[in-house]
Amino acid sequence: MLLDTWLLYLIACIGLSLSPGPNGLLALTHGAMHGSRKTLFTIIGGATGFMLIIALCMFGIGALLKSSVVWLTVLKWVGGGYLIWLGIQVWRSPPITGELDMKAGQASGWQLYRQGVLASITNPKVLLFFSAFLSQFIDPQRSLMLQFFLLAGTFVVIECVVEGLLANMANRIRHWLKRVGRGFNRTCGGIFIAIGTALPLRA
Repeated sequence: MLLDTWLLYLIACIGLSLSPGPNGLLALTHGAMHGSRKTLFTIIGGATGFMLIIALCMFGIGALLKSSVVWLTVLKWVGGGYLIWLGIQVWRSPPITGELDMKAGQASGWQLYRQGVLASITNPKVLLFFSAFLSQFIDPQRSLMLQFFLLAGTFVVIECVVEGLLANMANRIRHWLKRVGRGFNRTCGGIFIAIGTALPLRA
């Protein structure tokens, strides 16, 4: 993968990881309820789910792109349109308050891991997002396996770092989101809209 393409992907992954989502909120909640160390099970579970989804999307898309250049163009424009739509939804979404349910009892590491996996793989928007997102960066002429490890590894590392920070600073982050939640959503939504507008126009 070309360096400039990877850097653009890196920026997009940071924007995606910083946007409000089930796994981030789950890490925030578990960080406050169970502590940052135990929440590592939740974070690893989410990473496992994301790896599975990225593999499913990437190899399915790769096979499709190898068969038709027309489908590559279609996917880029449809994907860009979806990213713009998602950005508008994030922009208009109500701010996260971070209210936590403190009635949950002590959970085992396996239970937290399982919740992390399910939070990522049961969200239908995740599958659609990666189907649109990865098509912008896959080169069907290069090794899909190498691209998978690079693309999936980059996203998972960033996602784990962000979720780890959320878990470690759960209480302070919760109060901060109460104050600037709407501006936070608009910033993340703006990133999605910009990416969705720019990516289909790239050669």
